[in-house]
Amino acid sequence: MPTRQGSIHLFRFAGVDVYLHWWWFLVAVYEIQGRTSHYSSIGWNIAEYLGLFFIVLMHEYGHALACRQVGGIADRIVLWPLGGVAYVNPPPRPGATLWSIAAGPLVNVVLLPILSGLGILGRATGWSYANPNAHLLLRNIWWIDLGLLLFNILPIYPLDGGQILRSLLWFVLGRARSLMAATVIGFIGALGLIGLALWQQSLWFGVLAVYMITNCWGGWKHARALALFAKLPRRDEFHCPKCRTSPPIGEFWKCNHCGQAFDTFAKQATCPHCGSKFPETYCPDCSQSSPMSEWTSSHVPLSHSLESDFARRASNPSEIR
Repeated sequence: MPTRQGSIHLFRFAGVDVYLHWWWFLVAVYEIQGRTSHYSSIGWNIAEYLGLFFIVLMHEYGHALACRQVGGIADRIVLWPLGGVAYVNPPPRPGATLWSIAAGPLVNVVLLPILSGLGILGRATGWSYANPNAHLLLRNIWWIDLGLLLFNILPIYPLDGGQILRSLLWFVLGRARSLMAATVIGFIGALGLIGLALWQQSLWFGVLAVYMITNCWGGWKHARALALFAKLPRRDEFHCPKCRTSPPIGEFWKCNHCGQAFDTFAKQATCPHCGSKFPETYCPDCSQSSPMSEWTSSHVPLSHSLESDFARRASNPSEIR
């Protein structure tokens, strides 16, 4: 997955930082030069490519804002040659995850009638005939938006359609098994994409297939970790203030001072190795931190923050394309 490393920070809007990966520029040059015959000048090719990523950016903002609406964390979007990735972490509930994912394609749905209306208005006023390049640009962007929508809703993990399918299965199968089922379907879809890449002799389809297989493998490992994590014994006397889930029993929290693992609830949020105290405790289920005093009725005077080492290794925030 693309990260901030090697990326340029473009701007921050609505609490979300937008980054552009440097690989984007290399692919942009190749793609723009490859479409010089469609317009009268290369400037229109540049406008079309920028239009593509403007649609991608709005799509990713749909994910991010929907995630924040349901109480999740969404503060970063990275644009790269294969599109964009919204780094979002919705609450661990199927409904919240479903809305966070579905909001992206819904942005594309809303754009279709808007672009269609502009095209109809252009033809009615004669603007499209006076500005054929602009009319062609508008028409191409309409097709780009439709193509992105149709491709994204394919029920193949990690595409939006595959993650929507996973969220729907979550209601029936649970968190771990729904992800396992979605990744299996994703592997099958990726194999089909490899066959299409060989048939079409398309490098991009091949790259996309590798990307999907990599994400499916990561999703499969994540699902297995979730399944094991769900079987752990819990401390019923404590509950996460955010997701109301009881924490697991065991040394799943790591001191960020001495690096040693310990059970924060058995040691009253105090590292038994170095004596460091922590005012906040990380929930392995929803990946959010809360004051230790909110996990229990008794107040514990503490001074630092704590993160779950187990959660870092066993689960990762949802990455929605």
